[in-house]
Amino acid sequence: MTDVTPAPGGAGETNARDTITVNGVAEPHVAATIAALLTEKDIDSGARGIAVAVNGRVVPRTAWRTTALASGDAVEIVRARPGG
Repeated sequence: MTDVTPAPGGAGETNARDTITVNGVAEPHVAATIAALLTEKDIDSGARGIAVAVNGRVVPRTAWRTTALASGDAVEIVRARPGG
């Protein structure tokens, strides 16, 4: 089993009935980690140009599998797009 680290500034214990905010939209809190949330959203966590912040702090890609999400967390998923 992988140790899961609470997200910085997180609210603590998780409960599937509670919510998290993803890119400004409240939704049921189901995913246990950042990596699980990305999978749930059909986002390839290995793709270049993706950044994730939890509660205003950028989480390094190397910590996505071990950073826990808790009820009340605010997650921002940013994808860089070529062009301008």
